[in-house]
Amino acid sequence: MNIEQVFINNKKWVMSRLLVDENYFQDLSKGQNPDLLYIGCSDSRVTAEDMMGVEPGEVFVHRNIANMVSSLDFSAQSVINYAVNHLKVNHVVVCGHYYCGGVQAAMQAKDLGILNPWLRNIRDVYRLHRKELDSIENEEERYKRLVELNVQEQCVNVIKTADVQYAYKERGLKVHGWVFDVKTGKLIDLKLNFDEILQNISEIYRLLD
Repeated sequence: MNIEQVFINNKKWVMSRLLVDENYFQDLSKGQNPDLLYIGCSDSRVTAEDMMGVEPGEVFVHRNIANMVSSLDFSAQSVINYAVNHLKVNHVVVCGHYYCGGVQAAMQAKDLGILNPWLRNIRDVYRLHRKELDSIENEEERYKRLVELNVQEQCVNVIKTADVQYAYKERGLKVHGWVFDVKTGKLIDLKLNFDEILQNISEIYRLLD
């Protein structure tokens, strides 16, 4: 990549926006009012705004390796807090993607250094769903199913937070689990039954009466 080309591209992008709306950047500077928090993977092939067809200011985005939501990750927890309590988003999306390097790396019996504790969270997902995953003979299909189950478990982690529980009770905030298929470009709604999931975990993780 030619770094200088980035600034050339930026100038072209600025001009293209101003040709359509001369106040575009002035309006952007006034603030943001997104309705959706997107938690996705840092993978360079998965660009949140492009694949959803949204404009700057419409989605609040947090990305990390394998779209994880850990209670010990202050970055992710701070993003959720800010998006839910201050931006007042009404939807939280956890979006994984097939052919995720983080998920594949987690399945290797290999010392990956500083990545070990991060990827251990994905290995924990495998442990929780080992019976189902071990029954899938095709290795690629097993990886893809683990991607989906990882999304499901990270959505559960979102629901465990007090901020989300308050917003769910006060304004009906919704949590969604999606997967992006890199091969087709399609977004897939996993249509997770969170009412059923909440029933199963509410006695343990419910923080509100």
